[in-house]
Amino acid sequence: MKRSFWFTLSVVLVAVLLFTTSGKAAEADPTEIRIGCNAPLTGMFAGFGTGGAWGIKAAVEDVNKLGGVSVKKLGKKLPIKLFTVDNESDPGKSATLDEDLILRQKVHFNSPPNQPLTLDIPQADLADKHKIPRISGGCPMEPWLSLRKDAKPPWRYTWAYGFSIVTPGPKGSYWGKPGYTIMDTWVAMLNKFGGKTNKKVGVFASDEPDGRGWYSLFPPALAKLGYNAIGVDKNLGLVPMETTYFTSLINRWKESGVEILWGNSPAPFFGTMWKQARALGFKPKMVSVGRAPLYYTEVADWGGDLPLGIGVEIWWDPSFQNCPGFGNTTPKTLTARWTKETGQPLNPAIGWGYHQIQILVDAIQRAGTLDAEAVNKALGETDLMTMAQHVKFDQDQYNQKPLAYGQWQKTDKPWKWECPVVYSHHDFVKPTANPIFPVPYK
Repeated sequence: MKRSFWFTLSVVLVAVLLFTTSGKAAEADPTEIRIGCNAPLTGMFAGFGTGGAWGIKAAVEDVNKLGGVSVKKLGKKLPIKLFTVDNESDPGKSATLDEDLILRQKVHFNSPPNQPLTLDIPQADLADKHKIPRISGGCPMEPWLSLRKDAKPPWRYTWAYGFSIVTPGPKGSYWGKPGYTIMDTWVAMLNKFGGKTNKKVGVFASDEPDGRGWYSLFPPALAKLGYNAIGVDKNLGLVPMETTYFTSLINRWKESGVEILWGNSPAPFFGTMWKQARALGFKPKMVSVGRAPLYYTEVADWGGDLPLGIGVEIWWDPSFQNCPGFGNTTPKTLTARWTKETGQPLNPAIGWGYHQIQILVDAIQRAGTLDAEAVNKALGETDLMTMAQHVKFDQDQYNQKPLAYGQWQKTDKPWKWECPVVYSHHDFVKPTANPIFPVPYK
């Protein structure tokens, strides 16, 4: 009996040991790299999500065609498996879906497309909670860094990229020159045409983290240039997100003789305001708007000729030169793939989405492992030329991207509107159309 008992016990112990060992072996020797993409594919911010998620998918396809990602410590290449989910532009769903990607899908890393701060914040919190390295893009630097500073502790696992609103880069850095802030990009248009206006500016923004960041920075910067931002001492133009009636604001601008309009908001917000402005006969000579006019599908929804002459920051374009992708992919061939697959003109988010996978693959290969801490450390040492230009993170884990200026113009192509580059500080992106001034109204 005793022998039988000890024999049975030993068998059980060996079985448990084998099970545990095999589990660890499977954990230490993965067969794929699992990446989560939590994106606003529908809802208010779908323009961001659809293009960015497509670019991420295109990069994953390119990597897998090349045989996968080389992981030195495993002595082999691994394919990437992408898990894309739709947060429907809802911050609550954004958090729930990210938790699911981490706990149920067991992603090694997260790579959401560029999206507004309201969707990014809960994902950044969860990245730190679960220690999952994360590449995130599209958030303007000043509001992003303010939120990162307020996080307890500051987010350590999110590596962000985007552009500055008014803050120049450090002297000596590649981004410490003109063309890396919204202000110096938009001011280039003011320098060209502002003298043909009365220099009275209407500044507006949707009242949420992204919009408040722009609204707080634009007026003082404009004042230094000799422009008069109307009513900012009373927050005229800082409007709740749910607003659908803008008559009193527009009439105040009209009464004050505003000839330049600057602002930032989601596309539906600006579209509603701009329709009402046109109906009320408000016709500024220059209009520059951040975020709202970025994407063709959203400006086309405004209807009529409302997009004509609207200016916006251009942060990626197929005309970018010396910006390599995986294999033979270039900005031009990537855009052609997008148009062939979707039937749509350029969505600039495709380039930013694509380069996120370049950043992550480079960090994994340098780390030689999928270990989160090792890859996170490698991300901090990134120095890479990508589809979206140079990537090198600063001490705040932020990478500042180049900007140009575009304006929506009519085209005779299957789509009615395109937003070509009309001004650029950079030698690697050239203007492809002439600027429009003043905005033509019918």
